[in-house]
Order: sequence, then C-alpha cells, then structure tokens
Amino acid sequence: MGKKDKKNSREETIEKLKGLKEAVEKEKEAEKKKEEQKAAEEKAPEEKTQEEKAPEEKAPEEKAAAAAEGTPAEEESGIGDKAKAKIDELNDKVMRQMAEFENYRKRTEKEKQSMFEVGAKSVIEKLLPVVDNFERGLATLSEEEAQGGFAKGIEMVYKQLMEELSKLEVKPIEAVGKEFDPNLHNAVMHVEDEEAGENIIVEEFQKGYTYRDAVVRHSMVKVAN
Repeated sequence: MGKKDKKNSREETIEKLKGLKEAVEKEKEAEKKKEEQKAAEEKAPEEKTQEEKAPEEKAPEEKAAAAAEGTPAEEESGIGDKAKAKIDELNDKVMRQMAEFENYRKRTEKEKQSMFEVGAKSVIEKLLPVVDNFERGLATLSEEEAQGGFAKGIEMVYKQLMEELSKLEVKPIEAVGKEFDPNLHNAVMHVEDEEAGENIIVEEFQKGYTYRDAVVRHSMVKVAN
C-alpha cells in the first residue's frame, strides 16, 4: 500500500471516530431531554394536587366564616341572655350559701360561749360557799388569834382564792349604803330607820357575786323603808 492509500485510510478512520462521537453526544443529549421531560411530568401532578387541595383546606374556614356571617343577631342575643341569667343564678346561690355559713358560724360561736359561761357559773356557784366559810372563820378570830401563823396561812389562802376569782371576772356586789336594786339584791328583811334613806341597804347577810356582768348569786340584804 502506498503512502497515499495510508493517508486516505487514516482520514477515513478519523472521520468515523468523529461521527461516532457526535452520535454518542446526541444520544446523551436525547436521554437528558427525556429525563427532564419525565421529571417535569412527575412534578406537574403534585402541583396540580396541591392546587386542588388548597381550596378544600380553605373550605372549612370559609364555611365557618359564612356560618358566622349567617348567624342571626337574635340567636346570639338569646345565648348571651341565657348565659348571663345562669351566671346570676349561680352567683346568687353562692352568696346565699356564704351568708348561711356565716350565720351558722356566729350561732355556733354564740352557743359555745353560752355553754362555757353556764359551766363557769356552775363552778363559781359551788366555790362561793367555800368563800363564805373562809370569811366566817376569819371573822370569828380574836386579835390575838389573828396574829398566829395558822390564821395568817388561812388568810393567805383566802386572798389567793379571791385573786383567782377576780381574774375570772368574778366580782362581789356592792350592797351596804347602796340603793336597793332587785336585779342585784334580795331583800330578806325591812327595817324602819330614819337615819338611813328610803330604800337604802343597811345590812348584808350574804355577799352576792357577778360573773361577766351576769349575777351568779344575789346579795341577801336588809333594806330601810
């Protein structure tokens, strides 16, 4: 083979390679376009589906708005009046219960106080004869006997007893020289006495006592006419 034939064969081979390369590039480009077209086709239904769903998602809101716009004013007013009436009824019920409870608390407290005072008065009534005996015993002592240790001990016990009664708000009722008061005194004797005023107490037979302004025992007295 001559040089010319070799040159022609080489050029033909180059031309074939170029053609093959161009064919491969065209085929790649065609496949690329197919893939882009396929991706576009797959994307299109999703966008369409989202566009179709959007109105459906908005539909409940639009329906609610439409329902709200379509609610008659009379119905809203009726519901408001019923709720207000129910609230007022419950509020009145609560206020009544609170008032009843307060009245119950005050009544219970008053009853407890009354029971305590009744019990205290009962104890004081039992102690008063002991006080009377102390006073009678000390009154019979002579001056010499009163200076003895035993008499002084008895007097100290008597004073301590009277101090404790005073702390409990137990007080003796004033009688001699005072005007007779039936709420405090019990007149067991009357006497004509021109020196004493009319209806004035001249002598006390038994001392009376009060407990918190309530009479535990009336004074037994002699009253001048």
